Amino acid sequence: MIAPSAACYSFGMLIVASDAHRTHHPREPFLDRGRLVDPPEVPERVDRILAAIAGAGLGRPEPPRAFAVRGESGPAARVHSPEYLEFLEHAHARWRDATGLDESSEAVAYARPIRDQPHLDPEHIIAQLGWYSHDSDPVLAGTFGAAVAAVDVTLTAWEAVAGGRERAAYACTRPPGHHAATDSFAGYCYLNNAAVATQAWTDRGARVAIVDVDYHHGNGTQQIFYDRDDVLFVSLHADPAFEYPFFLGFAGERGWGAGEDCNRNYPLPAGVEWDTYGDALASAVTAVRKFGPDAVVVSLGVDTALEDPDTFRLVADDFPRIGATIAALDRPTLVVQEGGYCLDVLGRNVAGVLQELA
Repeated sequence: MIAPSAACYSFGMLIVASDAHRTHHPREPFLDRGRLVDPPEVPERVDRILAAIAGAGLGRPEPPRAFAVRGESGPAARVHSPEYLEFLEHAHARWRDATGLDESSEAVAYARPIRDQPHLDPEHIIAQLGWYSHDSDPVLAGTFGAAVAAVDVTLTAWEAVAGGRERAAYACTRPPGHHAATDSFAGYCYLNNAAVATQAWTDRGARVAIVDVDYHHGNGTQQIFYDRDDVLFVSLHADPAFEYPFFLGFAGERGWGAGEDCNRNYPLPAGVEWDTYGDALASAVTAVRKFGPDAVVVSLGVDTALEDPDTFRLVADDFPRIGATIAALDRPTLVVQEGGYCLDVLGRNVAGVLQELA
């Protein structure tokens, strides 16, 4: 794919968002390191981000268009298995039928299969919840609709960049997506927004680099593209030796088959500041330049902020530095929202990254 010239682009940045995310609002506390914690991935996250973006003069959001995400040949099915999509769409209704609970209930896995043992595809909804998840996130009555809307938000922003109408665009997605794998959900993620957009770009013949700067490793995105040579996945994140998602994200994971050397992880120790983080980001960007992508997808997590609990120690001025470093790649860029949970600084830090990309 040949990138359009810079003269084709408007100035500023397209912002796409939807209110449909509000139908997914987990409220039940969950266990985290032995403590009961209230869910931090809440609708107010979008409100704070959009308010900060407007305050920074980056623009007001446009609504998404519908992309028939549910269909068997739809964009989500290019990334996720049809069995998983069928499960996710009907999981909560089946949960209610099986348990007698009402629409406000939260369906949570509590049984999972033993590894490396013979199994039949599970049929009971409680068994399927354990089969199709890799942590204890809930499915709500509105989860699937919210996840589909997040894909529509992502693809609307992607379409503007891929079509040459925008040089960069921001998808204010909720739920986030980078922990969602081909056939499982976790980490507040149900459909992998960044992966769906990346696949759409590769379907047009593009080579795409995904730059994931969330505090947590994008294990779902890695799994989806691990054997591909048309997608480079680079991720800066907390070392999985001590932090979620624990089982993926180590430096030695470099891809396999055709995808060998197309996966780069930069696991970092707890509490790092910009000097260490900036060096890792520079290394990641060097790998992207070597790959030579036609386009860049940014999985933007800002849960690396000092104010977020138990994370890195990046401060307000560091987030524009992230944006400027990625902008220097000078490629058509789609930014997809992932994590960031301290509501007091979430919007400020997102806007800091976007200002440089815009």
